[in-house]
Amino acid sequence: MSDDVCISINNLSKKYKNSKEESLKGVSFSVTRGEKFGVLGPNGAGKTTLISVLCGILPATKGNFSYYKNGKPLSNHEIKSGIGYVPQDFAFYDELTPMQNLHYFGAIHNLNKKTIEERAEEIFTILGISKVSDKKTKIFSGGLKRRINLAIGIIHKPSVLFLDEPTVGADVQSKHAMIEYLKKLNNEGTTIIYTSHHMAEAEEFCDRIAFINNGSIIECDNLNNLMKKHDITDLQSLFISLTGEGYFD
Repeated sequence: MSDDVCISINNLSKKYKNSKEESLKGVSFSVTRGEKFGVLGPNGAGKTTLISVLCGILPATKGNFSYYKNGKPLSNHEIKSGIGYVPQDFAFYDELTPMQNLHYFGAIHNLNKKTIEERAEEIFTILGISKVSDKKTKIFSGGLKRRINLAIGIIHKPSVLFLDEPTVGADVQSKHAMIEYLKKLNNEGTTIIYTSHHMAEAEEFCDRIAFINNGSIIECDNLNNLMKKHDITDLQSLFISLTGEGYFD
């Protein structure tokens, strides 16, 4: 295994109980360490299912995947402690403040109080949460809640960060703050796997993109190569060309 490979996915399939169709169908690709890797596709294509399997939230039906560091496979404990996950749905407690939420989720990652408070101060400052860190999150705007969702996912300094629609519904300022911080984390060595329906954001952010449709990977390469291959000049047009113009629910 190459020292550059971070995640290797091999013939991965997932079929939910009582479902007639597989949500993932023989998915195979690899992610390079330090990469900003996009997984794009229409609603119901399998993006969230794929991330949920790779995070260990859902079991695969067939196939396998492995995490590596310097060419050596990681143990289950190393994988679990090294992954950060920011889901599309808000994953915090509305009745708690941002600081209380970070204390709770930091403790789950076995961080001590001092470490949590130091990390919280850094993250809150960068993401503009400091002034409301002692207020209940239920009163916050959607953009601020998105920033708190991100803060929880990175409190333990994960080496691999999964982001499922991390900026959906956020205001322009929140999107900008989050994307700039994600770039900073990536520059510091964090591998990022990212899904979004914001084509301009994905085009500007991702190093390489896998397009998924009906549970299958239909293309995987850097954007310049894909646009040249399909003779298309922007990501949105490429997305429609690859996945079709019909509606997806």
